[in-house]
Amino acid sequence: MTSIKLAGAALNQTPLDWDNNLKNIKQAISAAQSESVDILCLPELCITGYGCEDLFLSRWLPAKALSYLEQISEWCDDITVSVGLPVWFDDTLYNCACLIHHKEILGFIPKQQLAKEGVHYEPRWFTGWTPGRLERLKYQGKWYPFGDQLYEVHNIEIGFEICEDAWSGDLRPGGSLFKRGVQLVLNPSASHFAFYKSAFRENLVTESSRKFNCVYLYSNLLGNESGRMIFDGDIFIAQQGKLLQRNVKLSFQPVNLTCATVNFKDPGKSTAELKNDDSDLNEEFTKAVTLALFDYLRKSRSKGFVLSLSGGADSSTCAVLVAEMIRRGLDQLGEQSFLEALGISTDSEFSENQEITKVLTRELLTCVYQSTENSSEKTLASAISLSQELGAGFHHWNIDQEVNSYSKKVEEVLGRNLVWELDDTALQNIQARTRAPAIWMLANIKNALLISTSNRSEGDVGYATMDGDTCGSIAPIAAIDKKFILQWLVWAEKHLGYKSLSAVNQLQPTAELRPLELHQTDEADLMPYDIIVEIERLAIKDHLSPLEVFQNLQSKNIAPVETLAGYIAKFFRLWSKNQWKRERIAPSFHLDEFNIDPKTWCRFPILSAGFTQEINELEQLRPNKELSNRT
Repeated sequence: MTSIKLAGAALNQTPLDWDNNLKNIKQAISAAQSESVDILCLPELCITGYGCEDLFLSRWLPAKALSYLEQISEWCDDITVSVGLPVWFDDTLYNCACLIHHKEILGFIPKQQLAKEGVHYEPRWFTGWTPGRLERLKYQGKWYPFGDQLYEVHNIEIGFEICEDAWSGDLRPGGSLFKRGVQLVLNPSASHFAFYKSAFRENLVTESSRKFNCVYLYSNLLGNESGRMIFDGDIFIAQQGKLLQRNVKLSFQPVNLTCATVNFKDPGKSTAELKNDDSDLNEEFTKAVTLALFDYLRKSRSKGFVLSLSGGADSSTCAVLVAEMIRRGLDQLGEQSFLEALGISTDSEFSENQEITKVLTRELLTCVYQSTENSSEKTLASAISLSQELGAGFHHWNIDQEVNSYSKKVEEVLGRNLVWELDDTALQNIQARTRAPAIWMLANIKNALLISTSNRSEGDVGYATMDGDTCGSIAPIAAIDKKFILQWLVWAEKHLGYKSLSAVNQLQPTAELRPLELHQTDEADLMPYDIIVEIERLAIKDHLSPLEVFQNLQSKNIAPVETLAGYIAKFFRLWSKNQWKRERIAPSFHLDEFNIDPKTWCRFPILSAGFTQEINELEQLRPNKELSNRT
């Protein structure tokens, strides 16, 4: 055959959810068969799920995955399918693709290069396969090729690169495949979402097809599979440097099939109507987080979200994202499928004058404004206006009585009154902590997820109250900086149509924990958010020292030299002393190219010298030493 119909399928899988995972695999194969697809590529580790973590080290999990191959093979009538699973071979675990052709297993291809940077820890569980090595595996009484093997299907030579294989430069298998005359490279992947990554991936696939003079088919996992990482479900099909097809990423649909008819003898006759996919960063952020919230909600079997809505930027962002989750889920899945996915009765009746989106938002999102004597009328009005526009449930209660009760108990122990001049931090923190018990209680009763509204900039410097505003089951914006959030809210007001965000966007970020007459603002307490962003990228992402950060930033003129040096010193001091807080942040979504979650990206000691010597080196450059005492 010279003209072959190829397809990739993005699947929304869940670790250990055998029924769901097999259902999605079967649906993808069935959909491909109905489209007369000849070769279908499914994502990496799609039988087990990618995020099984240390369960991969067990014997039973890979064995159970392997046992399902017989069942999957029976579904592959008149089609060739690549399916991913872990396989123990010679007392070693490998991350494999299994190629099935017309109900017959052809062989197993182990991954050669393992992802071990950033959020990935594959070498903890798997071993990379040696290029050129070919062995045999016995399965169900038969022997199959296991290793670096090519397969001929429809007179086409097929080879594999599995996810990280393609990102490994000179070590990637593609060069060897090209020399061996491979015409089609299949890449089953579990490549996590990050800003701009999809565009990079598209270019990688397209250039690979040119470099290796082949057809290249890439198929990624989809959705919030296991809690923190989001998979965008990218599918790309390219031929000799030309992109033939892409899908629309970050779909709420659990199975997303994308096809192209490829002519291997005459590439000019390959046909596919290339789909457009929005690459706007704000839209990409919205799609990723709303899908992640939807998956987190249904996979945790929770009944909704509870949010302490302060009327400020962070909590308002979280509220809008939940509302957008509902709006987009209904739009993509339809009312019945959306309700079924969340375990909501489909027998519910809605009157004609009720907007289903707002009815469900009231059902799934409960907001509470918890005021003190330090709360302003502006933030209360902002919270009320936004919750009304979204349709969320809204409540307002005052916590001054509880705050005063705690304060009096401590005053009795100390034998003196608490005053702002001496007890500023404690007086701020008790307000934040007092907000936690009742909102937690409400979430428990509703069997709902409590949203923590911490952002990455606050996480950098510990500008959050542990057991206060950090409380929550999920922290959807903890991996994104405050500067991005502020501009996103302006975008959301204009492009998503939430007019009530106008009030939020006019407020200056503030914790509202000090007396109103002190005019507390976040940036006065810390430093400008745009400077935090500049420092964290160099200090945390690029691992530069305080002096190196200063040398990189002083030419940008973002602050006077003395002030900039003070900000950098302050950042490193606060970063060091607050690692224990970051260790306790609720699960968050990986969104940017880096994050500060010590469980997935940024390991840092809880106890350290706090860059003392390095900060001293920086301060030797500062003629005004008085400033160092104020930071």
